[in-house]
Amino acid sequence: MKILHLSLKAKWYDMIERGEKTEEYREIKPYWEKRLIDYKALKANYQAIALKRYMLGIWTDVCKAFPRGYTHVLLRRGYTKRTLLFGLDEIKMGTGNPDLGAPEEPVFIIKLGERCNQ
Repeated sequence: MKILHLSLKAKWYDMIERGEKTEEYREIKPYWEKRLIDYKALKANYQAIALKRYMLGIWTDVCKAFPRGYTHVLLRRGYTKRTLLFGLDEIKMGTGNPDLGAPEEPVFIIKLGERCNQ
């Protein structure tokens, strides 16, 4: 079991705990890219991806093509001891729901699966 640890503000943690929010967002920045994408595999296949994207117009979602292998997400309410453990459905790139805290630009979307602890 490989766990992705995320700290959340109380507002978003409480919404997830109540079941109102089923996904979490992170900015597409080098900090999160390194944690959510398998860079070694991406580097090994970079030329093929570039060829598909620029020559053929095929966009590759690097999160799905080169996952880090996370199976679960541990959400922490700020820096307290309160946590929730969920299975991880998928990590993808796209635009999220602004009502659930997503910014207007594309982000990493972390889809939560079944809750593992009560």
